[in-house]
Amino acid sequence: MIRSLGEDARVRVEGHTDSVGENRANKRLSQRRAEAVVDYLVEAGVAESTLIAKGFGETQPIESNRTKKGREKNRRVEFTILD
Repeated sequence: MIRSLGEDARVRVEGHTDSVGENRANKRLSQRRAEAVVDYLVEAGVAESTLIAKGFGETQPIESNRTKKGREKNRRVEFTILD
């Protein structure tokens, strides 16, 4: 799907974590998670110039971090089309 957006498209690959651990460590983990997805996509033929990796750590949960299922859902990668 990303390849179908065209050469001028920009996609932010967003890494997220749950709230277990220190804030700084989660920020680094989420950045590495996003970078790993970017690396995978580049290996699969997506132009690196279209991708931006951004780690958000635990700052944008989609579920409560009080439950195991909630924490599992918060450990994720999302894509945002910028252009």
